[in-house]
Amino acid sequence: QWQLVESGGGLVQPGESLRLSCQLSGLSMSYVTLGWFRQAPGKEREGVACVSTSDDSTNYADSVKGRFTVSRDNGKNTVYLQMNSLKPEDTAVYYCSATRPYGTSRAAFDLRISGYDYWGQGTQVTVAT
Repeated sequence: QWQLVESGGGLVQPGESLRLSCQLSGLSMSYVTLGWFRQAPGKEREGVACVSTSDDSTNYADSVKGRFTVSRDNGKNTVYLQMNSLKPEDTAVYYCSATRPYGTSRAAFDLRISGYDYWGQGTQVTVAT
């Protein structure tokens, strides 16, 4: 059974950086799409970034393009989200997600929640002075 465990969240000031990690266990990272989502208080969960392990293609929400980078380390079964130039509006609980192997879809690459099968428990990111 798959398990996803996020880490790396915390409190930072505007303009600073954080790197989130998500350790996957249970299955290999081959032929899946790995996504990052976030949910701010009182708001719906939204897609932030994803990477397809079949061809390393990536997709980003417009709000984070140029500031966030998603990457993976197959050897460590880990996916990362490097977040630079953080803004107060980036404050949210960040969730790691994954599709089933060979279960990737347009929905997943388009950062829709319905495209993902497995979820982590989330890690809090707070950007404030």
